[in-house]
Amino acid sequence: MTPDPIADLRSRRGHEAVHGQGARGMFERIAPTYDMLNRVLSAGIDTRWRCRAVAELAQAPPGPVLDLCAGTMDFSAMLVRARPSDRVVAVDFSPAMLEKGRSKAPGAEVIVADATALPFADGEMSAVVCGFGMRNLADPLAGAREVLRVLRRDGVFVTLDLFRPTRFATRAFHRAYASVVLPALGGWLSGDRAAYDYLARSTAGFFARRDYERALANLGFSDVRGYDLTLGVASIVRAKVAA
Repeated sequence: MTPDPIADLRSRRGHEAVHGQGARGMFERIAPTYDMLNRVLSAGIDTRWRCRAVAELAQAPPGPVLDLCAGTMDFSAMLVRARPSDRVVAVDFSPAMLEKGRSKAPGAEVIVADATALPFADGEMSAVVCGFGMRNLADPLAGAREVLRVLRRDGVFVTLDLFRPTRFATRAFHRAYASVVLPALGGWLSGDRAAYDYLARSTAGFFARRDYERALANLGFSDVRGYDLTLGVASIVRAKVAA
């Protein structure tokens, strides 16, 4: 019998409310050093990954764009430049993260909200992008259902994230990086080793990319396609809402 990736994800996550509260508190603590650590820990590659993700939104119709789990608003700044005629909205559950990034995209709307209970009408958004945020949700599928609800017909949803690796070489790299480099370097630079222990565990407790693609298709998204970046360290998944 094929294992159920959804049930497996829930068993690894534990209690959803505890997971969500812990993630929110952790991001509030590391907000001051988050941008600097992203650049250091990824050697700057994360900026190229984000550019690839924004390019995937080219197929989305004109209209409002949501930066979901916006953090310090790197994606929001890119979206404002890429779609100057469109409304750009940044949503995150951490006020400290949004405040840290607000100056990057002064033209974007900023809203503190839970990704699983978005304050938007059905079909209000033309596109949604989520960078390194789905794996931090207490219930990623609830977040994906909300994305489906707020997207209009022909809307596009792009996820950039660190999915649980399946290749042997990538699994070995993830284990070494997550268990040694990320907690040590992240903890040293931020002064919060526990936060970077959590970030390391969040990848191991998340979907593999193909399982995530199947989950989106099962929820009702169409034309779900994904591909790996930098030998599978990160991946992009693009999905549409049928016309």
